[in-house]
Parts: sequence; C-alpha cells; structure tokens
Amino acid sequence: MRVVVSHLDGMKFEAKTDKSSFIIDAPQISPLEYFLSGIISCSATDMVLLPKNQGKTVSNLVISGDAIRNEDFPKKFNTLHLDYGFNSDGDDIVAARWVMASLETYCSTINTIRDSVAITYSITHNGNKIRENEKMISGGGSILDMGKIESCLS
Repeated sequence: MRVVVSHLDGMKFEAKTDKSSFIIDAPQISPLEYFLSGIISCSATDMVLLPKNQGKTVSNLVISGDAIRNEDFPKKFNTLHLDYGFNSDGDDIVAARWVMASLETYCSTINTIRDSVAITYSITHNGNKIRENEKMISGGGSILDMGKIESCLS
C-alpha cells in the first residue's frame, strides 16, 4: 500500500493512492478526524460484508467513535469507544459476532492501533442494547473464522 500526499495551498493537501485521490482540507477536518473516520469506515465495511457473506443484510448502520487523547504532545489516542447501531435479519448473537469479527480480525485499522489504545464498544441491534461498554482484548488480535468474505480493500 502506498499513499502520496502533496501540498496544494494553505492547509489543503491531495492524497493519491493506487486507486484514487482525495483532498485533505486540514482547516475543516483535522488529520486525526480523518484517521478516526478511516477506523470507523473500515469496521463499517465489515459490518456490511460479513452479514452479506452469510446471506443476511444490515440496514440503518451507524457507528460512532469517541476518542480521548493526551492533553500534551504527543496527543495520541488513549481510549476509543465505538458505538454500533444497526438492524439486521440475524439474531443478537450473530450480530454481536459480526462486530467482534470486525474488531478482532478483519478491521486492519483497529488492529493497527489495538496495542496502544484501550478500545471499548457498545452494540444496539434491532433497537435493543445487546452490549454495553465491552472491553476489547488488547494485544495482537485473534482470528475469528467467519468464512471467506469480500473484505474492505485495506
């Protein structure tokens, strides 16, 4: 994977990947907001693709992330809480497994930061809170076999 970032003017930059390009407008959205958006987007793609692999569908998917950072430099993330809300035609146990498969195995961005950030999550499935402030196991991740899936292009 390669990304090249070029300065355009002021605090605007263009990021070019092998597949596309996009503008980073640092005054409007900070690089850490882009980073957090990437973390959430990675998991969101899993939350669409994992159920699809099992012949299920997810709708009304919303994932929010709240990060707490150091007060001083380096202002890295210390904690991250992800709140998953979605409806599906799967049961609550399967829905929780989709989230855990994303967190533990498939989401590359989460697995990149998991050794240095305390990650927690909550899940609301079909309008019912099924997990509340669960802690993710820190460390190198684990393999949860959900079968072959189309994965996020990471």
